[in-house]
Amino acid sequence: MSENEKTTQDLFGYRLIRDELIPDLLGSHTKDILYWAGKKLARSYECKNEGEIISFFDRAEWGDLSIVKQKGEEIHFELSGNVVMERIHHHDPVFTLEAGFIAEQIAMIKQYQTEAVYTRNKKNFVEIELKWDQKDPYILPSRKTGQNK
Repeated sequence: MSENEKTTQDLFGYRLIRDELIPDLLGSHTKDILYWAGKKLARSYECKNEGEIISFFDRAEWGDLSIVKQKGEEIHFELSGNVVMERIHHHDPVFTLEAGFIAEQIAMIKQYQTEAVYTRNKKNFVEIELKWDQKDPYILPSRKTGQNK
C-alpha cells in the first residue's frame, strides 16, 4: 500500500463524520454552528501563542497550519497538508470549525474581539484571514451555571 493510499484510508472515518454526517445533521446551519463550536473548543484548549495554535492543529490532525502574513490588525494563516487535500478532493468541505478555533485563540491572545474567514485556494490549501479591532476588547463569554437568576 502506498503512502498516499494509507493516508486516504486513515482519513476515511474523519471525512465521513466531518464532511458527510455533520452537514447532513446540521443542514444549512453547518457553517455557523461549526464556527461557534470551534470558538468553544478554543476556550477549552487555550493556547498561549500562535506557535501553540500551530501545535494544536498538528495534534488534532486538522492539517499543517502556518502563518503567511501578519500586518497591523490582521493575520493570515495557511492550512495545508494531506488532511486538507483529501477533504478538498473528496467533498465540498467547510473549514469554519478551524476558523472559529483560530479566531477565539487569537482573541484570547490579543485581548480583542477577532473574527475569521476562510477561502479555499486552487492549490489545495485553505487561507484563514483573521481581523481584530483594538477598540473592541475581548470579553470571555460567561458560562451558564444552570441556576436561575
